[in-house]
Amino acid sequence: MTTIARRSFLQVSAVAGGGLLLGVRLEPVAEAAGEGVFAPNAFLRITSDGVITIISKNPEVGQGVKTGLPILVAEELAVDWKDVQVEQADSDEAKYGPQFAGGSRATPQNFDTMRRAGAAARILLVKAAAETWGVPEAECEAVSGVVRHAKSGKSLRYGELAARAATLTPPDLATVPLRDPKTYTQVGKPRSGIDNPKIVTGQPLFGIDVKVPGMVHAVFEKCPVFAGKVVSANLDEIKKLPGVKDAFVVEGTTLLEGLMPGVAILADSWWLANQARRKLKVTWDEGKTASESSAGFAQRAQELKDQPAGKTMRSDGDVDAAFKSAAKVVEAHYSYPFLHHATLEPQNCTAHWKDGKIEFWAPTQTPQPGRKLVASTMGVAEDGITIHMMRIGGGFGRRLRNDYMVEAAQISRQAGGIPVKLLWTREDDMAHGFFRPQGFHFLKGAVDAAGKIVAWRDRFVSFGEGEKFASSAGINEFEFPGRFLPNYRLETNLIPFGVPTGALRAPGSNALAFVFQSFIDELAHAGGQDPVALRLALLGEPRLVTNPDGTAPYHAGRMAGVLKLVAGKSGWGRKLPKGSGLGVAFHYSHLGYFAQVAEVDVSAAGAVKVKKVWVAGDVGRPIINPSAAINQVHGSVIDGIGEMMQEITIEKGRVKQANFQDYPLRRITEAPKVEVHFLESENPPTGLGEPALPPVIPAVCNAIFAASGRRVRSLPLSTAGLKLA
Repeated sequence: MTTIARRSFLQVSAVAGGGLLLGVRLEPVAEAAGEGVFAPNAFLRITSDGVITIISKNPEVGQGVKTGLPILVAEELAVDWKDVQVEQADSDEAKYGPQFAGGSRATPQNFDTMRRAGAAARILLVKAAAETWGVPEAECEAVSGVVRHAKSGKSLRYGELAARAATLTPPDLATVPLRDPKTYTQVGKPRSGIDNPKIVTGQPLFGIDVKVPGMVHAVFEKCPVFAGKVVSANLDEIKKLPGVKDAFVVEGTTLLEGLMPGVAILADSWWLANQARRKLKVTWDEGKTASESSAGFAQRAQELKDQPAGKTMRSDGDVDAAFKSAAKVVEAHYSYPFLHHATLEPQNCTAHWKDGKIEFWAPTQTPQPGRKLVASTMGVAEDGITIHMMRIGGGFGRRLRNDYMVEAAQISRQAGGIPVKLLWTREDDMAHGFFRPQGFHFLKGAVDAAGKIVAWRDRFVSFGEGEKFASSAGINEFEFPGRFLPNYRLETNLIPFGVPTGALRAPGSNALAFVFQSFIDELAHAGGQDPVALRLALLGEPRLVTNPDGTAPYHAGRMAGVLKLVAGKSGWGRKLPKGSGLGVAFHYSHLGYFAQVAEVDVSAAGAVKVKKVWVAGDVGRPIINPSAAINQVHGSVIDGIGEMMQEITIEKGRVKQANFQDYPLRRITEAPKVEVHFLESENPPTGLGEPALPPVIPAVCNAIFAASGRRVRSLPLSTAGLKLA
């Protein structure tokens, strides 16, 4: 366990100690002190004794940002990675700009700024050295943490220059010269994660490890039906149990993503709190959601598919006429279940309410929305909330929501203002997630005599109210193959419901790629076409496809490039033994273009063995940390394959699954071989946390068809009588 100091490093002035604290302006941010006053954003600290500290601004959730972004600073600062230490920033958007983990956006949003932060510091240090020696700056060079003057042979370490550099006026970040990428010595080199030594040796690092003076441990019992309210509870009995400090009802709110009603139990240890919880007896008002179920949603979808569309999102050409004149027409119903994030670290948060202010130690992907949620729920000022961002033991989108933060804060306040560490059980986590929504697609497609796709219609039944989709339950009118077919119609109907939903890794895309890339495969076989050749024909000439207003760009050439690359690397078209097959799929999401080929074996009993997956991706250049990049792709592939056997089932308004025995994760021995190739285009670098996941699911499903003739139209695989071997 670790004791976290209740102040951030920025409260200790590096300048006062003779060091250099570089303020970097990402964008103007008005301070409370006065309109038009903007606070600098500090990413770098160099002390007089030569310690170089780079501040990692975003939450680290396993995506490698705590290593990747500081590498960019180190590259332009001209220091060796081994000579750098990295600190996690606290949540402070006035200093650091936007701080979040999600959407694979850390690299594209921070690539330029982080480099400029390092370059500005390097320029100041060179200037300080030139002034010290009385020589032109152009004659000085910064290399490996040292400024050198070749003509005189003089050199000074950065630490020796820190005090003088701190007195100089920072250069204009917009025009600061950046190093030629051809000269990079840090970017593009494989680096281990900065936290890896602590992780593998079990040192305290995560939110679950936090310990602060005087804290008590808490558990929180909520209604198994979403948003159910407490009617009564045996609190007096619970308060008498060993080690229990207090027990009380939290009234909660009606906001599904906020403070739900429940019963809090506080004790000297989490074990004692949880033992007391087992004797807790609560009478619940379950509310109207108790009548909802996965089976009921599926039945309602079947009813809606034959009713008029709630909304036609896109209608190109004459779909009905194209169906009438087509050589072949294929109809198929695709569906997928609710899914859970299954983070290895259950939700947790440590909070301390004191004098109307709150201090947090929180593993959150979105600290600023967490601050706003707590402030609005508890009636406190946002500037009275301090958030120390802890390493996150798995997020995948779950920790975009901050319900555990507001729970911990409210429990601390009701307990009289003592520090409270709230830790959910695995069962809590499974029952109270924000689930990837269930979905239903009723598809009809047509091919002409040459096997070309000529028409496509999708009636998508999802969740929401009126025309507004529930969180992560939506679809865009330009989703591929929209804009690539002359006759295309996308219709939607929505089902109102009370189940909380949210983003799961590659939100939306993780389900839509399965449906659309599988149905494209069906149409390829119906038209007697090779699945790769048909996809290349669909993409057409290399070009940038956009909406009329220039939004939603999709580069057909970049996608064709990765498709050709993965087809070549996998030996697409080669003959395989009976019971084996290759499947292909591609998908564009989060600015990344990915294509994948899967090789599978399918036994007569329906056991599916994923032997190998080839991956080709285009995320621009440079790849900042190749080690992390490959790690993200491997993780995405394994994650996606695991989702093919997973399912969250809603019965009577509650989650049927309770733990990993009901919701299994893939084991190391079950992981396939994964071969990764990057097509390094001249485009700016983009993120890697999500775009490699969506194609693997349809690639495996299409390979199953190639191996066995069994078409997978519904997930999990068990619904088709299949299982992963």
